[in-house]
Amino acid sequence: MERPLDALSKSKGSEIKVLLKNDKEVKGKLVAYDIHTNLALENAVMNGNEHINLFIRGDMVVYISMS
Repeated sequence: MERPLDALSKSKGSEIKVLLKNDKEVKGKLVAYDIHTNLALENAVMNGNEHINLFIRGDMVVYISMS
């Protein structure tokens, strides 16, 4: 079985989808992450706001989908 951080490592540079605790969904290119699941996304789209660079604090993440 793959460890979560290994899965994130394989997804670096790829599009991911993140569900946040406030029920917002973000899609964007994963450019960086850390052991706390803090995420940096490029060209992120969240609720109609198009193509922004975004930092997501790890304690706000419900799930990450590597699609």
